[in-house]
Amino acid sequence: MKTILFLLVGIFIFIHVQTQAQVINISGNVTDVSGLPIPGVNIRVKGTLEVTQTDFDGNYELQTNIGKTILFTYLGYKTVTKKVTKESSVINLQMEEDATYLDEVIITAIGIKKEKKALCYSVSTSSGLTGSSGKIIVRNKVSNNESYAQINENVFKNVKTAPFSTFSIDVDKAGYSNIRRMINNGEEIPKDAVKIEEMINYFAYDYPQPVKNQPFSITTELAVSPWNNDTKLLKIGLKGKEIATDKLPASNLVLLLDVSGSMDSPNKLPLLKSAFSVLVNNLREQDKVSIVVYAGAAGLVLPPTSGAHKEIIFEALNKLHAGGSTAGGQGIKLAYKIAEENFIKKGNNRIILATDGDFNVGASSDRAMEKLVEEKRKSGVYLTVLGFGMGNYKDSKMETLADKGNGNHAYIDNLQEAKKVLGTEFYGTLYTIAKDVKIQIEFNPNKVQAYRLIGYENRLLENEDFKDDKKDAGELGSGHTVTALYEVIQVGVKSEFVKDVEKLKYTKVSSTLNSDELATIKFRYKEPNGKKSKLLVYNVLDKSMSFQETSNDFKFIASVALFGQQLRESVFIKKLQSEDVLKLAEAGIQNDKEGYRAEFIRLVKSYSQLN
Repeated sequence: MKTILFLLVGIFIFIHVQTQAQVINISGNVTDVSGLPIPGVNIRVKGTLEVTQTDFDGNYELQTNIGKTILFTYLGYKTVTKKVTKESSVINLQMEEDATYLDEVIITAIGIKKEKKALCYSVSTSSGLTGSSGKIIVRNKVSNNESYAQINENVFKNVKTAPFSTFSIDVDKAGYSNIRRMINNGEEIPKDAVKIEEMINYFAYDYPQPVKNQPFSITTELAVSPWNNDTKLLKIGLKGKEIATDKLPASNLVLLLDVSGSMDSPNKLPLLKSAFSVLVNNLREQDKVSIVVYAGAAGLVLPPTSGAHKEIIFEALNKLHAGGSTAGGQGIKLAYKIAEENFIKKGNNRIILATDGDFNVGASSDRAMEKLVEEKRKSGVYLTVLGFGMGNYKDSKMETLADKGNGNHAYIDNLQEAKKVLGTEFYGTLYTIAKDVKIQIEFNPNKVQAYRLIGYENRLLENEDFKDDKKDAGELGSGHTVTALYEVIQVGVKSEFVKDVEKLKYTKVSSTLNSDELATIKFRYKEPNGKKSKLLVYNVLDKSMSFQETSNDFKFIASVALFGQQLRESVFIKKLQSEDVLKLAEAGIQNDKEGYRAEFIRLVKSYSQLN
């Protein structure tokens, strides 16, 4: 009898274990009680690093084991728990507002001038969760210590006195996801946070692959501007050569993770852990990863570990906790030391710094950090900087580190962005195909009166920097696209933006040999391990078209540029309505495999409802 009993118990345990180990794909939709989707809901499998978030339409996908418990959390709403069963392939749910949380609502008042002294505003709500007076108390409790470098918008320049325009390419994309975060949270957007080139370059475009041995292709389009009939838009597009993942060299990655007290927030360290789990899942056996953390001091928590041992890397990530001050300088020094000791010749050697950007111990000023990274980049180790969180986000410092470290800067506002940066695009970012890429345009004075570069204000170079191989510039990764827009005023057009200048006495403006040329574009770049730059020359012919005839990509690019200029309240645009942006974006929504263009359209609509 005992034998039979033990046998039955064993069978039960076996069946239970097998059931628990069974993996199931779960998807669903999360809404509020009125049926409206809730974007950004955190969906975590209890006791694991498995985390996702709802997209703009409230949809999500998740893979986990039967028997696990899923937690649905969102600020201001009651947490919902769901047990995973065999029938759990679809979990749709409604989240209820947390009345205890809403007894005192803290609001960042959008568009309210500082001189207004009122602390209370009467509002009507469908939820009935206001106080007994029917009012929501507005308190200025949430401090905002975010910092952004000042941006002075590029103005029109007269070709007779300034025929050259020179700048460095920019593949950073933090500007767009940071603005997306602000709009989704109903925050006021600082003008200096709006970097139009980073908004445009967030999206991928259908530019052709380079031919022969060129590292990138060059594409241009010229058309009447959609926001000013007196000007034309010149689009310049670069496409980096795509290298198959299985042909990429081995990677030596050092994850430099901020675990200081300022990272103790759901959208900081917990999101950071989930984000890097995406990276770990993409590691190959030949790749190795180390983890350096810093708070009051810096330390190595994971020595170089092969991508084949993912469970060891996950365990190290899972043990991280936030607390203490921020020894950023110490952390960077230790990370470079580990990267240099494990340097892979002809490999991808890169530090990935993840932080909210607050360095308050040791080398803390932008200039001190810039000097440190400039010195360390000589080792051949690149630096990628990922920003997390809000309220304390130091954009200017993080951009400085990435620029001087020959790397890129991205902002992770949700798990969807983490999958994009550390999953879909990561290996392309890792493999640099051209460094110190500079662009110089010479406009033909017989064709163009004036021009302005839209965006790239903090990437401008002196004209003599173009040929100076010691001058640092941007890097282009495998498969990356880079886009720049110029607005030009052609000869013979009367415009309020063109001012008369005195005729030159000593310098004669010569005419171009080819009257059909609008401009000549010159590119300089270095091979990834090279020290001497190479030159490419491309001529732009004066062949314009109506904007309706342009490519879908050009239409969408113009919509993003217009929206950015609206956010910056630019004096150079005449179309100030969101409908103008939406019309252009909807005309260019094709080539939207990942849905990012559709998300942009929804974002513009959301912003228009808030303002």
